[in-house]
Amino acid sequence: MPAHHHRRRTALVPALTAVAGLVALALAGSAHATYPGHNGPIAFYSDTDAGAQIFTVRPNGHHLRQITHVAGDAVRPDWSPNGRRIAFELDTADTGSVAIMNADGSDLVVLPPVPGGFEGDPSFTPDGTRIVFERFVPDTNDDAIWRMKVDGSDRHRIGSGPAGATDPNVSPDGRALSFVSFNGVDFGQALAVSGIDGSRQLRLTPFSFDVGAKQDWAPDGRHVAFTRDADRPNPGDSANIATIRPDGTDLRFLTHYQGGEVNGFVGSYSPDGRWITFRLEDHGQFGLYKMHLDGTHLRPILGLSDFAPRFIDWGARTRHGGDEPGGSDEDNGDRQDDESDR
Repeated sequence: MPAHHHRRRTALVPALTAVAGLVALALAGSAHATYPGHNGPIAFYSDTDAGAQIFTVRPNGHHLRQITHVAGDAVRPDWSPNGRRIAFELDTADTGSVAIMNADGSDLVVLPPVPGGFEGDPSFTPDGTRIVFERFVPDTNDDAIWRMKVDGSDRHRIGSGPAGATDPNVSPDGRALSFVSFNGVDFGQALAVSGIDGSRQLRLTPFSFDVGAKQDWAPDGRHVAFTRDADRPNPGDSANIATIRPDGTDLRFLTHYQGGEVNGFVGSYSPDGRWITFRLEDHGQFGLYKMHLDGTHLRPILGLSDFAPRFIDWGARTRHGGDEPGGSDEDNGDRQDDESDR
């Protein structure tokens, strides 16, 4: 399996490790575009006694809920543009598959992978009709980005990096694709973009940036947020969050942690484009935080504890009310929360 998979999957899926012969290395956190809208719930996965499971929480930190109870590991959630569904990767002892469920965890459907491959890291297209995802075929060592309809049909290979690719995200206008590209060297991970069909590939960062397998487009499509030194390859390295334009200009670091004990791993932009959410790691504890686009106004959503939110994705608020994760019963409190941070 490609070198990046040795780092990416084994910390989550011991059973899959035995199947595919992976070796463990720390997970950096991992793909998906935030589409414009009103701020709804935040999804992420975290380890439990029953494996990795997906949780949601409101932007003000209220109503933390575990919404999957699957056998195996439910990881890498991605909200649909309308905030009504979540796609995620389901890893079992036999394979990795793309799964889709409602925002409350109901009506879970697993899309069977084509035999002979491991599939995961899904992300919706802006119109919600298709999914881009990563597919790895052990027999040919092909690790590439693919696309398919939400029912699993009409599959097409889009492209790859020199030694594989992961974390595909479609730009809000549907014209471009961002992903993490690998060069086959340990910690050789770069942020790259291409046309939606895989053409005109452009590497935005050096491979030496060790970009984490979770990056996200701003809702206006003008920047992509990512994590540098995600695997902390050198003693004293800390992971830090940066943004860059999709043409490779205007690189800006939003966090400046040092020493290795404090790290920031990017999650996603808020649908309203005012915030970036991320995982803060501080001396062995973890928190779900948000900050403004310039790195200021740091705010906890879930404060530091032993509970580690990973692969954080901020969804849009749905139009209908009720007690669903994006329902209108949360609106007043969250709006007041946002207003106080302006």
